[in-house]
Amino acid sequence: MSRAHPPLAELVPHSGSMLLIGPVLEHRPELTRCGVDVAQSALFRRADGRVPAWVALEWMAQCVAAHGGLVARALGEPVRPGLFLGTRGVRLRADDFGPDEVLEVRARHLRGELGLVAFACSLVRPGESEPVAEGNLSVYVVDRIESLRERALP
Repeated sequence: MSRAHPPLAELVPHSGSMLLIGPVLEHRPELTRCGVDVAQSALFRRADGRVPAWVALEWMAQCVAAHGGLVARALGEPVRPGLFLGTRGVRLRADDFGPDEVLEVRARHLRGELGLVAFACSLVRPGESEPVAEGNLSVYVVDRIESLRERALP
């Protein structure tokens, strides 16, 4: 039985043309899968209509945010803000993506809950076993956005 997930706009802090990923396809405590309709990334489209491969990092980061939002909701907690810090071991096996492509992005939780949190992410084309992009993403998750402001003040 398929379980409906809330709209992504309720899970990630992006909206409009900056919400680049599609629906949540699957969610478990350790893994979230989301659809990616490359045409939704029109903001990053080049003159030839193709989207550069580095945009995959943003797709991955948004899938991580969706994962965090779903975990928080399952625990009855508010969605926590997070900041993308960086990546390790990134491999991009494509130069770009066509506007008609539909992909799948996956974020697997490795460690952490508040503070530094790590995810193993991948981007796959349907029917292919080898990811077209993969890497580990690090994010900094806080209980509330004001926590960051308080730490930044002298």
